Amino acid sequence: MANVTDREFSFGTADFERVRELIYERAGISLQAGKQAMVYSRLSRRLRETGHASFSSYLQWLERGNAGPAEWQEFVNCLTTNLTSFFREEHHFPVLAEALQLRRGKPLRIWCNAASTGEEPYSLAMTVAEALGPNADVRILATDIDTNVLATAARAVYDADSRGLTPQRLKAHFLRGTGSNAGSIRIKPELARMIEFRAFNLMSPQWSLGEAFDIVFCRNVMIYFDSPTQRRVLEGMHRAMKVGGLLFVGHSENFSDARELFRLRGKTVYERVGA
Repeated sequence: MANVTDREFSFGTADFERVRELIYERAGISLQAGKQAMVYSRLSRRLRETGHASFSSYLQWLERGNAGPAEWQEFVNCLTTNLTSFFREEHHFPVLAEALQLRRGKPLRIWCNAASTGEEPYSLAMTVAEALGPNADVRILATDIDTNVLATAARAVYDADSRGLTPQRLKAHFLRGTGSNAGSIRIKPELARMIEFRAFNLMSPQWSLGEAFDIVFCRNVMIYFDSPTQRRVLEGMHRAMKVGGLLFVGHSENFSDARELFRLRGKTVYERVGA
């Protein structure tokens, strides 16, 4: 890729390759070769806000340790993808409801990884309320590497016409905004209380997530990792889950080569096996 002269900032092949290396080291994300325009678009804002005239200058600032952890977080935030909606990949939620009912009366822990702006963990909370009641002893840990989307998730406020919500669920699980907040909805407090939002990087050497999980949602995350990174993450999830726990993954993800860790239980639903 040659430098493009009409761009605001100098951005060449070497800059793109440095970005690819850095995001892989920090977040395990394997950026495809055709993502140059995306990288330029997303990181240009950081150059403006930090006063750098070129990508080379900005990346050198990061690598030399002068930027600090807050800017590293901004770098990662810019390059992560956050596509989500309520009850996305809807076929998973009846399976979840059945699994919850089979565990009725027991305290349960659910981990929603890559929680993004919150639609997925709140969908889990709604399913819990519908299957077990709003006062069930269920705790949901919702994590994401992107601190900006987590802040949005914690606010629990969405557009009233958000995709994936039926009129029945809107009425049962949300408060409608009035006056200047008309057109907005907020998750009811009893559902919000089920969820703890926390920043977490799957590349962390130590996963300090507390007691083992009964259920894990990690959907459309592994597609951004290469095979060694996928294996590393699957091993970490295996350690973080109870035997017999369920792992829900994305529609294009397949882990049949990790049968000693997880066995297929249904459409993109796996069971944690082994001692």
